[in-house]
Amino acid sequence: MNPSFWQGKRVFLTGHTGFKGSWLSLWLQALGAEVSGFALAPPSQPSLFDAARVGQGMQSAIGDIRDAEALRAAMQAARPQIVIHMAAQALVRYSYAHPVETYATNVMGLVNLFEAIRATPGIKAVVNVTSDKCYENREWPWGYRENEAMGGYDPYSNSKACAELVTSAYRNSYFNPAQYAQHGVALGSGRAGNVIGGGDWAEDRLIPDMMRAIAAGQAVRIRSPHAIRPWQHVLEPLSGYLSLAEHLYLHGAEYAEGFNFGPHDIDARPVEWIISRLCASWGDGAAWELDGAPQPHEATYLKLDCSKARGRLHWQPRWHLGQTIDHIVAWHKAHARKEDMRAFTLAQIHDYQQQQHSDIK
Repeated sequence: MNPSFWQGKRVFLTGHTGFKGSWLSLWLQALGAEVSGFALAPPSQPSLFDAARVGQGMQSAIGDIRDAEALRAAMQAARPQIVIHMAAQALVRYSYAHPVETYATNVMGLVNLFEAIRATPGIKAVVNVTSDKCYENREWPWGYRENEAMGGYDPYSNSKACAELVTSAYRNSYFNPAQYAQHGVALGSGRAGNVIGGGDWAEDRLIPDMMRAIAAGQAVRIRSPHAIRPWQHVLEPLSGYLSLAEHLYLHGAEYAEGFNFGPHDIDARPVEWIISRLCASWGDGAAWELDGAPQPHEATYLKLDCSKARGRLHWQPRWHLGQTIDHIVAWHKAHARKEDMRAFTLAQIHDYQQQQHSDIK
C-alpha cells in the first residue's frame, strides 16, 4: 500500500460506524482521503465510532443499505472514485435468530450497492468485503484458496457465499474485465478471517465478551475452547483492502478478482490459546471458564491461503498474534483511563503503518 496514493481520493465507505469501518475511516482520514460513510447508527454502546470521534473527520450519513434510494442518493452526493463496502450483518449466532435480516442486508443490500454504483459516474475501483466463511467448510487443516467452492452452513456464512456469487454475476454482467475500457469500473472482493482489536463491543464475540467480563470482575465464559480461527488484528485485512483498492484503481481489470487476507499460519490458534494469552497480558486476575450449555453449529477449523495476495498485491500480515493481543489490552486500558481514544487509535494505526514501511525497506 502506498500512503501517498490516498491523498485527496474520494472514498465512499459503507459500514463506517461499525468496528472495522471505524478503524478504516480513521486510517483513511489519516492518509488524507476525503471519506464519506453510509451506515446504520453505531451498533453498540459504547462504540469505537463514538469513543474515537470518527465522524469528525468525514461526511457521515446514517442509513440502511436495504434502502436502495437512500444509498444511491448518498453515493451520488459523495461522487466517489473508490467504493469500499463493509456494511453487513456480521454475527453467526445472530443470523440463526434473524435469517431474513441477515440475507436482506448481506445479499440484497449488496445488490442495492451495485445498482447505486451503476448509477453513479466517476467510480473506478470497488472492493466488496465478504468473509473467510464464504467458503464451503470441509474442516480440513490447510487454507482455503480463492478458487475453492462457495458454501456456508449457517445463514451468515451462506449469505457471504451468496454475496460472492452476486459479486461475480455483477462483474460478469456489468463490470466485465474484458469491457473495462467501456465501463471503467474494476470490482474485487476481500475475504478476511476473525478480526480483533481495540474498540470492539459487539455482542457474542470473543474479545468483547472478555473485555466485558474483566470490567465486571468476572471470568469470561467460553463456548468452544478448541475451535481454531485465523485470528488477526483488524488493521491487517484493512491494509489488504486498501492495497486491493489501490491496485484496482491503478491497474483496473487486472486485479478484478477475489483475494484472501489472513494471518500468518502460526496465528491460526484455538480459542483457549487466545484467552489464556489475553488473560496473561491483562493481569489483575483475569480468567476464563468453560460454558457447557448447548450451542448452535459453528465451524471448528478454518484457515485461509493468502499466497495470491502475497504474490500479486505484495501484501502480508505484519503483527503476530501476541503483538495483536498486547495492542488490544493497551487500547482498552487506555479507554478505561479515559484517554483521548481518537489520538490513541490513530497512534496504533501509525505504529502499524511504520512497521509496514520498515518491513518493506
